[in-house]
Order: sequence, then structure tokens, then C-alpha cells
Amino acid sequence: MEDFLYNVTSGDWATNLDWKSVLTVLVSASAIGFFISLIYLLTHKKEGYSQAFCVSLILLAPIVGMVILVIGNNVATAFSLAGAFALVRFRSAPGDPKDIAFVFLSVAMGLTCGLGYWIYAIIAVVVLGVIILVLHFTNFAGRDRNRFELKITVPETLNYAGAFDETLKKYTKRFEMKRVKSVDFGALFEITFDVTMNDPSEIRKMIDDLRVLNGNLKIQLSTETTNRSFHFQ
Repeated sequence: MEDFLYNVTSGDWATNLDWKSVLTVLVSASAIGFFISLIYLLTHKKEGYSQAFCVSLILLAPIVGMVILVIGNNVATAFSLAGAFALVRFRSAPGDPKDIAFVFLSVAMGLTCGLGYWIYAIIAVVVLGVIILVLHFTNFAGRDRNRFELKITVPETLNYAGAFDETLKKYTKRFEMKRVKSVDFGALFEITFDVTMNDPSEIRKMIDDLRVLNGNLKIQLSTETTNRSFHFQ
């Protein structure tokens, strides 16, 4: 029993490249990657998620694990693989910082499995998974769900200073003008407010009242937490 515990926790077995070590790394890393992907799915139901990204989280761990297992202590091989990866160009759209954290987690767990410490990888991913779930369901450091970004387009002839204050006071707990910029070569201005609604169900009423004041030009209300936008034009 002591020999078994030593073999699965010391990582010594990973120094021998044979079918047993390869199978162990692939199975353990794939299982851990699948667990990470499930946590990602659970915490991104409202925001939405990409199927390709979820699959990538599963595949990253065994791929990295195999790279580490093959490299071992061979410095020449390590530099050769580094040169091969340098030839690959990665392009991606800017995403949620949490997505980057999940990628690093999958890579780190694959690296741990590749080094032969899959028992510690399992312990680590379970603990980190619990932490992620607690942070998600407690909405740690989350924004007020009634807080929105309001963009109002106005003609250049309109004196926008204080023009919308009465309407915003009626429908919001607080509002603050964040910035003003010209659009359409100066023919229009776009005013951005940070607002906290009294009641989100009154969004339509507020927009209708604002459209009367801005000449029925474009109005956009969006929230950063869900990337949802309401466009009225």
C-alpha cells in the first residue's frame, strides 16, 4: 500500500515513457479537463458560452500533459517544441477575463498530470472548483443588476446640459454623465450616462420619454454584466 501511494504521489512513474504512463496522463488529464469544462458551463449559463471553448478546455489538459510527459528532462526536446509552438499564431477576440483564468487552470492541471502528480491535480481542481462556484453564486464583487449604461444621441443644436435630468430622476435611483462625444462628423452628439434604475420594468417608459426630448434619435441601454443591449431608434 505504501509503495502504491508513493508511486501515485511522487511523480516518479512519469519519468518512464511507456504506454501505462501515457494512458494515465491522458485519462487523468481528460477527466480533470472535463470537470473544469462542467464548472465553466455551470457558471456561464446566463452569459452564454461557446461549444468550441468548452471542448478546448477538455482537450487542453491532456495535450499539455502529453507535451510535459514527452519532454521530461530533455532540454533539447523542450527547445524544439518551444520553437514549433513559436511558429503558431493565435488569434482570438477579446473575451471575459474569467475565460482566460479557465484556460490557465486547464493548462496548469495538464502540466501537473504530465509531471506525474495527478492525485494532487485532482485535489487542486476540486478545491478551486468549489472556490469558483462560491464566488459565482455569491456574486462576489458583482455590479448592481439594476445598473446600466445609457447612450443618448442628440442633434448638435440641442443644449444637452441638464436636458434629461428630470426624466432620469423620475426613473432612476442615481445617474451620472460619463462622457460626451461627437458622431457623424459633428452633426450629432452621443451622451453616455451611468444609471441605476428604480424598476427595470420601466425601461420602455423611460426610453419613450427620452425619445421625446432627443428628437427620436438613437438611444441605447446596455449592461456590462450580461452584454445585453436595448436599442431604440
